[in-house]
Amino acid sequence: MKRRKNEEMKLSDLLKSFVDENKLDKGLNQVKIKEVWNNQMGPAIEKYTTGIKLKNDVLYIQLSSSVLREELSYGKEKIIRIMNEEMGKELISKLVLR
Repeated sequence: MKRRKNEEMKLSDLLKSFVDENKLDKGLNQVKIKEVWNNQMGPAIEKYTTGIKLKNDVLYIQLSSSVLREELSYGKEKIIRIMNEEMGKELISKLVLR
């Protein structure tokens, strides 16, 4: 993040550099994955979601409805693909519904 006096940096580059140097990616991904889940799955599923956790490359979703859990289990691959597309990178390789 060192900068010469005459060198200009874009704000986005500066922020990315700050995040990388301070190893903040994991925390930011945790926050963003919750937002993406709620936006992509909609308010009906958000209502039954009690916990969201991203650990390594596994996304753990805790649901209060066993019927919904069973329905979502049929589309795990599609959910993983949608979530990765929205996150802009391949963060999730496995989805665990609890």
